[in-house]
Amino acid sequence: MTDKPSVLFVCVHNAGRSQMAAGWLSHLAGDRIEVRSAGSAPAETVNPVAVEAMKEVGIDITAESPKILTTEAVEASDVVITMGCGDACPVFPGKRYEDWALDDPAGQGIDAVRPIRDEIQDRVQKLIAELAGN
Repeated sequence: MTDKPSVLFVCVHNAGRSQMAAGWLSHLAGDRIEVRSAGSAPAETVNPVAVEAMKEVGIDITAESPKILTTEAVEASDVVITMGCGDACPVFPGKRYEDWALDDPAGQGIDAVRPIRDEIQDRVQKLIAELAGN
């Protein structure tokens, strides 16, 4: 068991928003926070425009792949952040839940994905500050 806080990012396809959020958290927090991401209906691959947008800021998420959301992943996480997950995300007592209302990058061009990436960065930085204060 670890004393590190753990965060699970969940969106439907686990191909865009949740992958960018996991990339930001891993990049900014290093090994201080355990990072997971999953989707209620995962896509086959990570959104290539999300990959491109993250590469622009020096974060490589090309090795990532969408993963199915499991009860075990939720149980193992201290903070669960949903991004358009709807009712598909299981809720357990004692977990911190947040819903981040973010535009879906699916089918969007790079100019539309950059502001989503930047908003995710801002939210992740605030999350790190909150978790570091605990």
